[in-house]
Amino acid sequence: MKIHSNGTQIHVTQRGNGALALVFLHYYGGSSRTWDGVADALAEQNRIVAIDHRGWGDSDAPADGYRIADLAADAQGVIEALGLQRYVLVGHSMGGKVAQRIASDRPRGLEGLVLVAPSPPSPMHLSDEQRATLSSAYQSRESVEFVIDHVLTARPLDAARRMQVIEDSLKGAPQAKTAWPNIAMQEDITHAVASIDTPTVVICGALDQVERVATLETELMPRIPHATMHVLPGVGHLSPLEAPAEVAQIIARFVAQFVATIENTPAAPASAGASARSA
Repeated sequence: MKIHSNGTQIHVTQRGNGALALVFLHYYGGSSRTWDGVADALAEQNRIVAIDHRGWGDSDAPADGYRIADLAADAQGVIEALGLQRYVLVGHSMGGKVAQRIASDRPRGLEGLVLVAPSPPSPMHLSDEQRATLSSAYQSRESVEFVIDHVLTARPLDAARRMQVIEDSLKGAPQAKTAWPNIAMQEDITHAVASIDTPTVVICGALDQVERVATLETELMPRIPHATMHVLPGVGHLSPLEAPAEVAQIIARFVAQFVATIENTPAAPASAGASARSA
């Protein structure tokens, strides 16, 4: 389905049931279906909402509006349109930076934050050559396959998931492909992230070459001091595809606290929700 949000049409997939919704935001080059393997393990007890960022998947691709604040507004508009009362944001890589921006506003109903190989809030400065290389990484099947094998993964993907990554990467709109390395990746949202007060868990691959463990320990964890980190051995940047069961298990343990609170607490006004988050 498509939802009109922040001036554009955003494609959303939904499944599962439960009082708690998990809102998934994908990486640069991915789509909502990046999360299928993780969602399969979580849909029985949770409502799953997976979003295609503008310019990716089946969402519309306006000419502009690809800054972190724009992508955050897109997702927040979807959350509001769906009337989600209690939810956990799950963001991967680029989607992780977007999730941080949303959480920094302390929106009503946000119970927790899961950051999977997230882009840190500090700007990543690239040389002109590096930006050009990243901008052209998803231009052909051959270039995508090279990135899969040499940058994005440490564990080989099965044939179906490999083809999915290729298709999603190629499908992205040109303006979306250039906006991340040239604009959003270089944005500094460290000041905003300092206001995040929701429970937070960070999941990263020990062999991630894009968002390295050492980088996250330096650039992210000190800015969300209450966050906890889980490192997945032998996993690269595409952990939702390389290790979906492991990622889902960590998320399930994390959200169990919120599910239990919801099940044991009758419907209450926003102030009670805030108390539940801090409990």
